[in-house]
Amino acid sequence: MRFMVIVKASKDTEAGVMPSTELLAAMGQFNEEMVKAGVMQAGEGLHPTSKGARIKYSGGAPVVTEGPFPVSGDLACGFWLIEVRSKDEAIAWMKRAPFDGGAEIELRQIFSTEDFGESLTPELREREERLCTEVAARR
Repeated sequence: MRFMVIVKASKDTEAGVMPSTELLAAMGQFNEEMVKAGVMQAGEGLHPTSKGARIKYSGGAPVVTEGPFPVSGDLACGFWLIEVRSKDEAIAWMKRAPFDGGAEIELRQIFSTEDFGESLTPELREREERLCTEVAARR
């Protein structure tokens, strides 16, 4: 099972406050443990929303809104992509993440092709597999 772990933004991350050297070292160690265990597929920090934009689709032309956006529970400042056997295993790994008071993360399972059932026709499945192969080759 694959999960996206979404690290929630805070006032500090939105203000561009960088993590301490100690937190970066602890996070590097945690990431190394996940890589060695074959769990971590990707993980990155995100710039504040002041450097981003939102695009809203509502039937007409898409509407672009430039950041920054108000700090709320829906903003992210980083993520991991992990592959584990279960949600419980994902939770166990993330309970070890070296965050301190006030930090919050969200775990979301990533759909697999099997989850789409008959809606994913053989042609669509073949295209999805081809695209995944192309993406993997570019890494």
